[in-house]
Amino acid sequence: MSVLVVTGTGTGVGKTVVTAAVAALALARDVPVAVVKPAQTGVAPGEPGDLDEVIRLSGVTTTFELARYPDPLSPAAAARHSGLPPVSLDAAADRIAELAETHRLVLVEGAGGLLVRFDEEGATIADLARRLRAPVLLVAEAGLGTLNHTALTLEALAGRGLDLAGVVIGSWPRDPGPAERSNVTDLETLAARPLAGAMPEGSGSLDLTEFARVARRGLGSPLGGGFDPSRFRAALSL
Repeated sequence: MSVLVVTGTGTGVGKTVVTAAVAALALARDVPVAVVKPAQTGVAPGEPGDLDEVIRLSGVTTTFELARYPDPLSPAAAARHSGLPPVSLDAAADRIAELAETHRLVLVEGAGGLLVRFDEEGATIADLARRLRAPVLLVAEAGLGTLNHTALTLEALAGRGLDLAGVVIGSWPRDPGPAERSNVTDLETLAARPLAGAMPEGSGSLDLTEFARVARRGLGSPLGGGFDPSRFRAALSL
């Protein structure tokens, strides 16, 4: 049984692309994989959501969206605003555990950051990871502001006894500036380990075949790819 929770330092950092990349590499190794989105917000009924992007990019066929709310808010606030019941993370944990009995890998993509509220009691994706005893893959931004956001998230992970699966830069710019280049070393220092990957900017616009190639270059060996953090740093003259 293997469950991996994917969270981010905030909204729009590249969680869906990284989730799709991990799924694509698992499929390339013939690993049965399922992807679960406990709560999708900001998407109306019938509109494509994050899982549709995961399907398009990775080719994974087993996906589950457990709740959907049309307002672009936290799951708790979106449920309250729409008058819909909040997602039950206890029920989500049970469903994910069931899937893990028949799939070698179950990817769980959170909403927003690690401590975004899913219900009025304050349950978070961190609580779900703790119940599942699942490691957490953290997706971070490349530029200014990422060090503080990453440090706070890593501190929250450690304080809850959660295992870090690695830090991946969700969108590495085509032309990185001094901040992005410098942040690579600092992110590794904060995580106390080399980067687990860096997905190139624009990866989410690729087709299935090209995305698989980019995923292989963008994620490290623990995630099934060939990303070499030492070579990545050397190319930046760090």
